[in-house]
Amino acid sequence: MNNNYDFNVKRKRPEEIYSDVSDYFKGEVLKQYAASKSMMKTQEKITIRAIELLNLERDDALILDAGSGPGFTAMYLNEIGYKAVAIDLISSFLNYYDIKELNPIVADMCFPPFKPNTFDAIISISALQWIYRDIKNEQMNKMLINLSKSFFQILKPDSRVVIQFYPKNKKILENIGKIIAKSTTFHGNFIIDNPNSQRKRKIYLLLDKEL
Repeated sequence: MNNNYDFNVKRKRPEEIYSDVSDYFKGEVLKQYAASKSMMKTQEKITIRAIELLNLERDDALILDAGSGPGFTAMYLNEIGYKAVAIDLISSFLNYYDIKELNPIVADMCFPPFKPNTFDAIISISALQWIYRDIKNEQMNKMLINLSKSFFQILKPDSRVVIQFYPKNKKILENIGKIIAKSTTFHGNFIIDNPNSQRKRKIYLLLDKEL
């Protein structure tokens, strides 16, 4: 990322208003999100971009959809031939669609219940901003550290993680990079599509677990 590039989202978003993701995604909000065809299409586009960044060599790779919500990403991965596992903290999301073939698991993505070297890749769409959004919050720092170490552990060597998320500003973005670099031996960088458009901007964190 160019050091001269900067951004700051002024409007307040749900993750800034609600202290916990489960306080926001419940009742009608959860139903509307899970039933939204436009949200499904948006996540499909983001997933296609994530797959492009992963550059997978195996057509039958096992991929973790971390913070899966109702499973939009995992369902798409399954449709195009990959093996997907969906994990989310909110059980109602995982019951919304019939996704038994995706092995849905109710768990915190910061504490994934998997053995070391399990996955060929990890994708996380629109979830990280709920875990880390305040650089002064020590608990969020600890959660990000645990997520980083856990992802590194459950990922196979010579594999990748792609995290798409919506940080509020450049300072938070840079702090995420610093924390992950200090916590693990991941090698990675941020990729920003449409950087000058607040509406179209998509930020990806690409992490490599090298041999």
